[in-house]
Amino acid sequence: MASPLFPHTFSSSSPAVSSAVKLTRLPILSSIRVTCSANTNNSVSTSKEDSCKFKELRNVACGILTVWALTTTTPVIAANQRLPPLSTDPERCQRAFVGNTIGQANGVYDKAIDLRFCDYTNEKTNLKGKSLAAALMSEAIFDGADMSEVVMSKAYAVGASFKGTDFTNAVLDRVNFGKANLTGASFKNTVLSGSTFEDAQLQDVVFEDTIIGYIDLQKLCVNKTINEDSRLELGCRN
Repeated sequence: MASPLFPHTFSSSSPAVSSAVKLTRLPILSSIRVTCSANTNNSVSTSKEDSCKFKELRNVACGILTVWALTTTTPVIAANQRLPPLSTDPERCQRAFVGNTIGQANGVYDKAIDLRFCDYTNEKTNLKGKSLAAALMSEAIFDGADMSEVVMSKAYAVGASFKGTDFTNAVLDRVNFGKANLTGASFKNTVLSGSTFEDAQLQDVVFEDTIIGYIDLQKLCVNKTINEDSRLELGCRN
């Protein structure tokens, strides 16, 4: 252990954690210490059964304290997360034509979909209706593509290009479109719940009958690249 609070890197053998996550020490929490130990005084005699029960209780208590300690540092972990390395699969771009087979709503996948830097310009057939939950799309190009009825729950599309992309009837739940170019894209009758568009290009975007929550709408309307017609479709007041 590199410090009394936690090591500089945190790793897990769990499938849910694919790589080490850097942690930053918080001075305000520097006094927190999780210590798990058992009384090994030979003068105290206990039966084998009692000893086992004690160890079980000790392990449970230790687990609770450890979870609490990690929970209190969750914002630190999240703030220092990095995207995984680019997939070396030579057919990774073709994964978009298959999509996910499970967990569309929760961003669960049977195999990671890494579409970063892939080019789907004017793709009119193979993307329509696919499930791309939790897909990595940063710097990919989808200009002029037909992505109607796609499911992109928890997808990461920062810096991607969707110029003129058709998202009609799609479910774009909790998608990060930060710094993406969405000029001329169509979100007609599209679900945009929890999706973010920080610094995205939204000129001439169609928002007709878009389904979006009030808070999400307020955040979207802050974007100054949205033209007047689009603002009217959204109902922006500012």
